[in-house]
Amino acid sequence: MAILEISVMPLGTGTPSVSRFVAGAVKVLQAEKDLKYEMSSMGTNIEGDLERLLDIALRMHRSAFDAGAQRVVTVMKIDDRHDQVASIQSKLAAVKQELEKA
Repeated sequence: MAILEISVMPLGTGTPSVSRFVAGAVKVLQAEKDLKYEMSSMGTNIEGDLERLLDIALRMHRSAFDAGAQRVVTVMKIDDRHDQVASIQSKLAAVKQELEKA
């Protein structure tokens, strides 16, 4: 299972607020009923099959154009492990465990 961090940033919107565009991108995720994701103030983490995640990322990117953006910059990071199953929660738990050791 892969974890994808994505941030869709529309440009040329005529306003400094981008929440309308972010909501459009999140609606793409909401349509995927069995998908696990977590939003933060600066991006969204999604877990699943890598090919599926890349397809969803493309649809999220295009959603900003569909909403009227003239330019869209999308930043992604992918964590794809083959030695063990990883999830958003397992990554957070590993860091919390290390913090408890200190």
